[in-house]
Amino acid sequence: MPILDTLTSDIGRIRPHRRYGRVHAVNGLAVEVSGPTDAMHVGARMTVEAHGGRAVACEIVGFRADHAIAMPFARLEGIGPGARTYIEGGIAAIRPDTSWLGRVVNAIGEPIDGKGALKPGRADHVLRRPAPPAHARQRLGAPLDLGIRAINTFVTCCRGQRMGIFAGSGIGKSMLFSMLARNTRADVSVIGLIGERGREVQEFIADSLGPEGLARSIVVVATSDEAALMRRQAAHLTMTLAEYFRDQGRDVLCLIDSITRFAAAQREIGLASGEPPTTRGYTPTVFAELPALLERAGPGTEAGSITGLFTVLVEGDDHNEPVADAVRATLDGHIVMERQIAERGRFPAINVLRSVSRTMPECVNPEHRALIAEARTVMGAYADMEEIIRLGAYRRGSDPLIDRAIELNPHFEAFLGQEKTEFTSIGDGYAELARIMNSAGTGANI
Repeated sequence: MPILDTLTSDIGRIRPHRRYGRVHAVNGLAVEVSGPTDAMHVGARMTVEAHGGRAVACEIVGFRADHAIAMPFARLEGIGPGARTYIEGGIAAIRPDTSWLGRVVNAIGEPIDGKGALKPGRADHVLRRPAPPAHARQRLGAPLDLGIRAINTFVTCCRGQRMGIFAGSGIGKSMLFSMLARNTRADVSVIGLIGERGREVQEFIADSLGPEGLARSIVVVATSDEAALMRRQAAHLTMTLAEYFRDQGRDVLCLIDSITRFAAAQREIGLASGEPPTTRGYTPTVFAELPALLERAGPGTEAGSITGLFTVLVEGDDHNEPVADAVRATLDGHIVMERQIAERGRFPAINVLRSVSRTMPECVNPEHRALIAEARTVMGAYADMEEIIRLGAYRRGSDPLIDRAIELNPHFEAFLGQEKTEFTSIGDGYAELARIMNSAGTGANI
């Protein structure tokens, strides 16, 4: 029966005839196509014949009068006015299979790891699928062990939660991302590298994931030199693959690096299709596409969940820039990385006082909540007085809380720092934090 279902699906995809149009104009990254408008719609696929026999796949992203505006998945060289355009119709879909675990694919779902062809699954999965209905979703699950002390203890994440990692360039965001990919205890990992440097892809797969991590992962890659449509589709493909495994009842870790590059790709597409630029040049569809993508992560309607961890590259270290602000408003929490912390050599450079997990109060027991609140109070007291302390203007004995903060600050710094290959469970993190808090004023060697 499964073979018959697959055959029936394949037969249904066969079209009895082909319809075509002609290239009317090429403007920047966009191709204007004239042809049968009843066969063209937003999201439809088409193939343009370029000089030299090269075929360029495109997707319709808008219309101008009676012309379709299409964006290419590859370079536009060789395309000119009058070039024939075959209209495929349909919408973007993929046919994933469990055998894809351990593989590296591009935004179209083609293998790029040199390990041979991928086995197609039995059913089509639309790439731009709507999020599950809010009223039908399950509740979040138990705390998820991410293996990183600073996050496990101060920003505890639950299964099915969506968290953002906000950082400027060169602060160690990629290192934290690789630690999460290696350490998180999930059934399956689906990792999207969106707009990534080509040099870093193999380093991430070989060094950060390793053979054991790759065996339970699928990696989707769209490097920075690829077309905007490829970068945008890579994010949707990553989420679609995560939904495929979630619907099997598995707990999935979905990592996307980065949402900012997804937004930049959507901005390029919007500008090419004629949208007006708004805040900092971002088009209105950027702020519609972000929640449409991010809301797809989370618990399913039955068993299974998608825990989403998404990096956001903040421009100029401005954590209130438009994309960061829109993403933060959509997600269930945020992890903030700061340049000042990285400059003094503590990695991961997470500012736990500015980081928040909105679901943490419900998934942490009262004893640990009290411990974390006490630790935050002491750390906050040191942060408030840090400049005065460094200048030597504070006199010990003036405030018992600040005296305690000065005593514990070196131990907090050591606790929050972690080597790239080091793993600390949630239980061990709480136990270590309790030892630090209970040792204040005792002169104990922590």
